[in-house]
Amino acid sequence: MSVAELNRVTLRKLLVVAVAMFGFGFALVPIYQKICQTAGIYDLDKPDAVRNTQVDAKRLITIEFDGNTRGLPWDFRPLERSVKVHPGQLVQVMFEARNTASAPVVGQAIASYGPQVAGEYVKKIECFCFKRQELKPNETRQMPLQFVVDARLPQDVSVITFSYTFFEIPGGAGPNAG
Repeated sequence: MSVAELNRVTLRKLLVVAVAMFGFGFALVPIYQKICQTAGIYDLDKPDAVRNTQVDAKRLITIEFDGNTRGLPWDFRPLERSVKVHPGQLVQVMFEARNTASAPVVGQAIASYGPQVAGEYVKKIECFCFKRQELKPNETRQMPLQFVVDARLPQDVSVITFSYTFFEIPGGAGPNAG
C-alpha cells in the first residue's frame, strides 16, 4: 500500500471519528435530561422546576436583618440593615460578631422570619447558623448569609425580616465549634 493510499484510509477513519463525536455530542442532551429527570433534579413535566431557578425581575422585596444575643457576651449585628431583592435572586449579606468576654465563648444562632409564612420560601445556601461559632476573647468575625427567596412567595408579602439570635452553648467547645 502506498503512502497516498494510507493517508486516504487514515483520513476516512478520522472523518468517521469526527462525525461520530459530533453525533454523540447531540445525543448527550436527551441523555443528560433523562438522567436529571430520573434523579429528580429537573422534571420536564413540572414547569415549577424551571421557574424556581429564575429571577422575577418584575417584583422587589425588602429584606430586613436583625441580630440579637441571649446569654452570651457578644456584640452581634448585620452589616446591612436591609436590602432590596428580586425573588429568585442569589443574595449574600454579612453579619458581624464580637466576643466582649475575656474567655472563649461558643454560640449558635437560630433564625426566625417575619411574617412567619415567609420562612418556607427562604432557601439558605450558606449561613453561620448552620454550625456553632467559637470566638476567642475580643475576637471579631464577619460571617456570611447567602440565600434565595423563592419566586412563589405570596404576592402580598413585600417585606421579610430575618432575625438571628445567638445563644451561648455551655461547654460548647468541641468538634462542631468553629
